Order: sequence, then C-alpha cells, then structure tokens
Amino acid sequence: MGTDIRADIRADIQAVQDELVSRAAFVEALLAETGKVVVGQRYMVERALIGLLTGGHVLLEGVPGLAKTLAVKTIADAVDCAFSRIQFTPDLLPADVIGTQVYDPRSQTFSPKKGPVFANVVLADEVNRAPAKVQSALLEAMQERQVTLGDQTFALPDPFIVLATQNPVEQEGTYPLPEAQVDRFMLKVKVGYPTREEERVIMDRMVVSTPPRAGKVVGPEELAAARATVLRIYMDDRVKDYIVNLVFATRDPRGHGLPELAGLVEYGASPRATLFLALAARAHAFLRRRAFVTPEDVKAVAYDVLRHRITLTYEAEAEELTPEKVVSKVLDRIEVP
Repeated sequence: MGTDIRADIRADIQAVQDELVSRAAFVEALLAETGKVVVGQRYMVERALIGLLTGGHVLLEGVPGLAKTLAVKTIADAVDCAFSRIQFTPDLLPADVIGTQVYDPRSQTFSPKKGPVFANVVLADEVNRAPAKVQSALLEAMQERQVTLGDQTFALPDPFIVLATQNPVEQEGTYPLPEAQVDRFMLKVKVGYPTREEERVIMDRMVVSTPPRAGKVVGPEELAAARATVLRIYMDDRVKDYIVNLVFATRDPRGHGLPELAGLVEYGASPRATLFLALAARAHAFLRRRAFVTPEDVKAVAYDVLRHRITLTYEAEAEELTPEKVVSKVLDRIEVP
C-alpha cells in the first residue's frame, strides 16, 4: 500500500511540475519588467510576489528612499489589475480608506461611495502615520475581505492584496501598529540599502527626463491559475511537522531545547504563523519552479513570517535580543527532516 501511495504522490508531483512550466512563465517576465525600474531589491520584489501568489498581505519596513513605494507601484504596473495608493496621514479618517454613504438630497436617500481599498493591489503608504481607528478599518478589510457601508456589505475584488510600508526610524507623529494587528500581515520584510554598484545604476537610470516604467505582463486570470497551482504543490508530512515544530519552539523554547530563551520570549508565534509558513513555502517553491516543498523553502520565508509574531520581554530587550535572533536560534535548534 505504501508503494502505491508513493507512486500516486510521484504522479501528482509530476503533473504539477508539468503545470508549473506554463503557470510560472510570467514570473521571469514580471521580474524583468520590475528590474527595468527598480534596481536590485529582488528579495523585496519576490516577497511581494509571494503575497500575490497566496493572497497574503505584506508589510515593507525600511528607512525612506529605499524604493519601497516605487517597487509596489512597479509591481502593480506589471500586473493588469486595479491599483490604488493611500497616503496615510494623522488626519485620515476611516471613510477615506473604506468609503462612506453619501446623501442625495434629490432622492433623499443615502448611496454608498466606495473608498480606495476597493482595488486589487492597495498600497498603504506609511501605514504607521494614521491613527488607530484608520489602521483598524484597513486591517479589518484585510482580514474579512469585505467592507460594510451602512446596511450594505461589499466584497472586495479578487485578487486583493495590501502592500503596506512603514518607516521604523521616526517616532514622532506615528502610531505603531499593535502586535495583534501586525499579525494580519503574512510577511514583514526588512528592506535594506542597495550596494554601491546598484546605487550607481540608480543614479544613471532615474536622473533622466523620462524614468522607465514597467509594462503589463500578467492578468488576473493568469494570477488566479498560478494561485491554484501553488495550493497543489506537494508538502510532505515531515515538512509539515517541521513547520509546527518551529512555531511551537517560539512558544515553549525550554521544551524544545532552547533554555537560554526561556523567560525572554513573552509571546510566541500564533497559529497564523503555521498557516502562513506553509503557504509562503509553497509559493517560494513555485518561484523556484519546484512542485514540492523542501525545508529550505520553509527556512527562506521563516524570518519574514515569524519576526513580527514574536513578542519579547523587557529582559530580552535589555540583552539586545531581537526577534530575528530568536528565529535564527530556533532554526539552528529544530532538526531538519
């Protein structure tokens, strides 16, 4: 019986592998188009692609000027779907994001006016600059994928993904996202500086009269087909157990051979981490043209999935322990299947 099952699995993997050839064809074209505008930052672009392929929202964190906004706009240009940008400011209201009801004096009735959140790709620029009620309105729409205006509920379009940016440096005039709400984001990506060579190319490419712009290379139908293929990518039970072990190690470090972290981690990763690790690992395998998930796929996305889901104690901060260091220790300790 075991041999038969393995034969069935091999047949399924081969079928998905054959499907991948056509389904993933747009990936290189999209990376090429974004590469015409955004120099370097391939890691950030790939993580945004993982969000598109899974429907998971992505939070991009980095100092100003690192092309976070430009990268999101460029990806939206390359994807043939509706795009909207919301510049978050302290005076923003929830109605400015999700919409409101407008009174018509002639008919003496209210009619819904949809906000900019009704788009396929939504750029929430500097999401930590708006007050809590605006952040909550956006994050509720992200989670429920619907918006209620008055007595009417409207489904958000499909695909729907929020790519948010935030600046970690400034504290004045900002409203940090609560941990429970940050958990709604599938990935939190730290964006770094370009290399010296990349910065030289940026200067040559962008200081011109007409900066380059990406062309459209993929439509909603192709994206939906790719998403269906991602969900069919095979994940062995041992890899599933590995994911669960990683997540549980953040909650009970001592019980998983990490006594040095006991008392330093206040809250470990939530069950969303388990789900998102599995989804993101599948999408990472898709980008690598593989019809099966390996532990390396899980490791590749572990930092982005887990870093915003681990809350440290004051003692940990005093010892300069970061969530990234916790994830690194967990990855080093948990046995790879």
